[in-house]
Amino acid sequence: MAANNSVDPATWLAEQIEHGNPDLLRSMVKTMAETLMSAEADSLCGAEYGTRSDERTNRRNGYRSRDWDTRAGTVELAIPKLRSGSYFPDWLLERRRRAEQALISVVATSYLLGVSTRRVDKLVEQLGIKHISKSQVSEMAKVLDTQVEAFRTRALDTGPYAFVWLDALTQKVREGGRIINVHVLVATAVNANGNREILGVEVTSAEDGAGWLAFLRGLVTRGLSGVQLVISDAHTGLVGAIGATLPGACWQRCRTHYLRNLLTTVPKSAQPWVATLVRTIFDQPTAEQVRTQHAWVIEALEAKYPAACEHLDAAREELLAFAAFPREIWKQIWSNNPQERLNKEIRRRTDVVGIFPDRGSIVRLVGAVLAEQTDEWTEARRYMGLDVLAKARMRVIAGDTPQQKPIPQTLTA
Repeated sequence: MAANNSVDPATWLAEQIEHGNPDLLRSMVKTMAETLMSAEADSLCGAEYGTRSDERTNRRNGYRSRDWDTRAGTVELAIPKLRSGSYFPDWLLERRRRAEQALISVVATSYLLGVSTRRVDKLVEQLGIKHISKSQVSEMAKVLDTQVEAFRTRALDTGPYAFVWLDALTQKVREGGRIINVHVLVATAVNANGNREILGVEVTSAEDGAGWLAFLRGLVTRGLSGVQLVISDAHTGLVGAIGATLPGACWQRCRTHYLRNLLTTVPKSAQPWVATLVRTIFDQPTAEQVRTQHAWVIEALEAKYPAACEHLDAAREELLAFAAFPREIWKQIWSNNPQERLNKEIRRRTDVVGIFPDRGSIVRLVGAVLAEQTDEWTEARRYMGLDVLAKARMRVIAGDTPQQKPIPQTLTA
């Protein structure tokens, strides 16, 4: 058995899919442990692996395997062997629980906090490992970044993805000696198995049409297809980007965000009454009654609040797009609330950092959080039933079915 000194993202991801292993944390622990042992062996040899040096005092001589039981699962480690003498990491042999906690802390902190190589070096010292060069610490971070990049660029081959949720959240980053706001674009979908899945994440300078267009084009290139409905807030340029990249898909404007925008058109004293009135639109049992109630609410607002009436009338199609799909999933597709809950989990992690040192650290943190969340969804129960997804894909679009010609009658003798 041999440990990989470099990790190819395509090979690593293929192995995860082939073995059906959703436990990304165990793979991360194995990668970090073997990288640490390789760095410590290089220190004992006096030179890095595979390099010629006059300061070299020893050489590698293969590997030996050893199982390591951790709370992330049993990890099979490849421990380097030396030509002269023996090597075995003290941190693996003694104080096993403390060493395990420290190693998982290194992995989690490096992944989820976007720390610098200097801070990683300090965390590694908790294991009793010293004299690791900056280049070796940087190489450890690159290995972990490679795994995140493999998740972000994987092929989207579990479609069709009937429903897609899009949202963006703002993060602070230091660039050019000043602190600026950047936007993290996140896409979530329901795959053919009925499970939720993170499709992609990207960091852009502005949340405009160009950013959304490039993001969606990247998803389509990776395999996004079969989209029936896109749920999001009314981001600038988003509707145009959806039409340009996802032909045939409808847009559902998030009812929660829309109601906040609508209430700004009426006095504060009338907002509770207007909100209750608008919510009755979504309480109807059939699509026909939803549209009838929407028309009635417009009439009720017309006399006293004409601005709200006009606002609600203009948003008719984008607000009622959910009604064209099965009644069983209306609550899941008429708002962006599922994505908002995911954003809260992302912010819980990013608030620890505050201001990121660069955009790469944002990608490292958010990408790792989303990879972890996707793993949890893979093992959880289906978000939508397969029968409901089949009904959603077979829905009839008005005006899209040709008229059938009457069958001519055959004359009989």
